[in-house]
Amino acid sequence: MSYNGGSYDVIVIGAGHAGCEAALAAARMGCSTLMITINLDMVAFMPCNPSIGGPAKGHVVREIDALGGEMGRNIDKTFIQMRMLNTGKGPAVHALRAQADKFLYQHTMKETMEMESNLTMRQGMVEELIVEDGVCVGVITKTGTAYRGKSVVLTTGTYLRGKVIMGEMTYESGPNNQQPSIKLAENLRQLGFDLVRFKTGTPPRVHKSTIDFSKTEIQPGDEKPKFFSYETKGSENEQLPCWLTYTSLETHQIINANLHRAPMFSGIIEGTGPRYCPSIEDKIVRFSDKPKHQIFLEPEGKNTSEYYVQGLSTSMPEDVQLAMLRSIPGLEKVEMMRNGYAIEYDAVVPTQLWPSLETKMIPGLFTAGQINGTSGYEEAAGQGIMAGINAARRVQDKEPVILDRSQGYIGVLIDDLVTKGTNEPYRLLTSRAEYRLLLRHDNADLRLTPLGHEIGLISDERFTTFLDKKGKVEQEIERLQATKVGPSHVNEMLEQVGSAPIQDGSNLLTILRRPEVSHDHIEEISPSPFDLTDEMKEQVEIQIKYAGYIEKQLIHVERLKKMDEKKIPDTINYNEIEGIAIEARQKLSSIRPISIGQASRISGVTPADISILLVYLEHYNRVTAARG
Repeated sequence: MSYNGGSYDVIVIGAGHAGCEAALAAARMGCSTLMITINLDMVAFMPCNPSIGGPAKGHVVREIDALGGEMGRNIDKTFIQMRMLNTGKGPAVHALRAQADKFLYQHTMKETMEMESNLTMRQGMVEELIVEDGVCVGVITKTGTAYRGKSVVLTTGTYLRGKVIMGEMTYESGPNNQQPSIKLAENLRQLGFDLVRFKTGTPPRVHKSTIDFSKTEIQPGDEKPKFFSYETKGSENEQLPCWLTYTSLETHQIINANLHRAPMFSGIIEGTGPRYCPSIEDKIVRFSDKPKHQIFLEPEGKNTSEYYVQGLSTSMPEDVQLAMLRSIPGLEKVEMMRNGYAIEYDAVVPTQLWPSLETKMIPGLFTAGQINGTSGYEEAAGQGIMAGINAARRVQDKEPVILDRSQGYIGVLIDDLVTKGTNEPYRLLTSRAEYRLLLRHDNADLRLTPLGHEIGLISDERFTTFLDKKGKVEQEIERLQATKVGPSHVNEMLEQVGSAPIQDGSNLLTILRRPEVSHDHIEEISPSPFDLTDEMKEQVEIQIKYAGYIEKQLIHVERLKKMDEKKIPDTINYNEIEGIAIEARQKLSSIRPISIGQASRISGVTPADISILLVYLEHYNRVTAARG
């Protein structure tokens, strides 16, 4: 007999990076929100790399912040190193990466959630979803407590039927020896969900005092760090360096000699692993021509001696792991504090979701994070905020918020998952975004803050600050266009920066387009009256220097929007449409795209199929309108 635990607007299952963003978004939008997690000590835990950001992933964190989420603010408070990557390349691939104090990150996020007035936190193991008349209306925990909810968000990470694997040893477990969730996975299967088995892994942790840093290369943070959140104005955080070393010939020999004991090659591991984050044994086999691989030694926090050995993810037996470590320069006498391991888990096939992240099969049930087949904290958090927003909007009888591919990397991520699916743990890459020149680290606020304000996650005060920044950038661009200068005003400056002199008059905007000229150089000859911050100056420069490329991408975006504006009614029977290929019919019937744009992105659906679908849709809409 179940005990009544009460009723809520939104229930979030799980307190990883997806669960935290989902619960905070729903609560901040005015919904009474319950977050249930197996262990409250593991809120926002980082079971793998203690870092946030990097290419594409850092963009997602900026987008979460621009929408009013928490990950950016939290890492800005708790980082121990901040670095801007790819600064030698164009702004589209500039990416911020932070090393986190993993324990402080957890505690700070937990404290933020505990202070949220509409959010209730409970420790418990959810084993069953309550489904009435085909709609998800609550959950039941292991102790028999039933919680009712108008929307439920599943963010179970790698806990669903989790199994840890190390050498010949396997045991049921979530990450870091936490309890796995077994019965909920069975319940999802009983409800008719198609699940797949995926795998991820983590490297060993070693003791700082046993590392010989003199044999490694120092990797310091930026002298003047930038931040993830638009609200962070500065930081007093002390930065700690990371260290670079390499595998050796001996490392490769140890691995090759023990491949028969590697679960990846002995058949013990069944799940598919992430292609872009392979284990060291996989790297040695796949790239046998490479004499060495990079290994980064990363501190896990200020108040611990544990170092994370990035690049050495492994599920080899314990004795082999120690031998591998001690064959690496700087680690000859190292002591291993925690073993590396692989973990297998169940994930939902993501084509079973609408772009809102609500499941097609059971209304009221949303999924976000690694349960949807992704890898990475940032991908999880990006889905989490969108699932939380849409779970809340369902309660409020409002249309879901769906980001398109031109609005953000979060839009690319979700569209890829629900339209194409994934046969391995999905990782965001800048190459996945066709509009990456528009989706930059610097302009996430210009793209998404108005939407965050409209939803109710960005305060009026923050929105006013944003509008002030946007206005000053526009005014400065107008000023530069309107300000004409002659050779006598600018040629000395142009000579100093190694740029060709001008013969006739020119406006300042044309001069700033030159690659050698920065906004600071322009200010030497014509100071701006608008009190611009460094961030504003950067925005002015990028918008002027890349105007031509940006304009071309915007033309493509308009075409995409026209395709996405052509909505497809959910009532269409694709088997009735003559002329569409059999494979396309099957895919369209399975995925049930919401627009022509989404239909065109389904693998196996050709331009010819889309042309036939457009003709059919026109006829279908006419008949439907005539029926009244």
